[in-house]
Amino acid sequence: MTPTPASRLRALLGAALLALAATAAAGPLPQVAAGRIERLVEVASRHVPARNVDVWLPPGYPAAAPYAVVYMHDGQMLFDAAQTWNHQEWRVDETAAALIAAGRVRPFVVVGVWNVGAARVSEYFPQKPWEALTPAQQQHLYRERRGEAPILPQAPYADAYLKFLVEELKPLIERRYAVDPARDATVVMGSSMGGLVSMYALAEYPDVFGGAGCLSTHWPGASLREDADNPGPVAFQAYIAARFPPPAGHRVYFDHGTATLDALYADRQEAVDALLRAKGYDAATLQSLTFPGAEHSEQAWAARLDRPLRFLLPPRRP
Repeated sequence: MTPTPASRLRALLGAALLALAATAAAGPLPQVAAGRIERLVEVASRHVPARNVDVWLPPGYPAAAPYAVVYMHDGQMLFDAAQTWNHQEWRVDETAAALIAAGRVRPFVVVGVWNVGAARVSEYFPQKPWEALTPAQQQHLYRERRGEAPILPQAPYADAYLKFLVEELKPLIERRYAVDPARDATVVMGSSMGGLVSMYALAEYPDVFGGAGCLSTHWPGASLREDADNPGPVAFQAYIAARFPPPAGHRVYFDHGTATLDALYADRQEAVDALLRAKGYDAATLQSLTFPGAEHSEQAWAARLDRPLRFLLPPRRP
């Protein structure tokens, strides 16, 4: 039977009401100072738990198409301090809009991928370095606690998370938005454990990601303290030495502060930088910065967010 205009209208209204209900169930959209947010509610996956994805579109979108894409972890922390657990945010919309307007970066959209709460560390801990550990070393990390809760509640499954990003979410974004799918237009970025999994994403999918922004990369992995027996940092370094791709077609940004958790990072970051330089990375393809006095917080990352964006997404040549 051919649908009547009235039945088509009812179907459209029904779909709109369902979309509104889903958005309401996920909470209000972040309030942004520039551009706009569209939420993909409870994006389903064959690999990992469903989660919300907040897509930031810059002012004027889609006039400057095709846009580059920055895939950012911990997506619920990026845009609106009134909605975050610690009342801090990355101020992504303000910084990105200002850089685009000034012509200091190529125009881009941001895909904010929400984390999954208690399993966040298990999802972001690079899986192949974990699997290279002995059972005793894995048990050492399973014993680490944040208060009464285990930091690592289950075995790391970052490989499944990256499959979600690459095989499911990226094609979805490319179908719905006016973006450039090319490697040099595709960046992955995060902080702390999100910095680790960003490094891992570029190493595992060097033909997909042209850049990785790794802020306050948490080289201790599943530990929040100085621990000489922690096997994580050595495992990450061995993985980078063996698996990180050559610099052609890639840019990598690392940074750290010197206060709070960031005080644990300097020596480990220097070791990683040396490994990458040995692979041929230079000032054009690797930037590693230290911010004296900066702590491990969204406020600190917001204050320097322009640095990785400018390095990873330089303006397109005429």
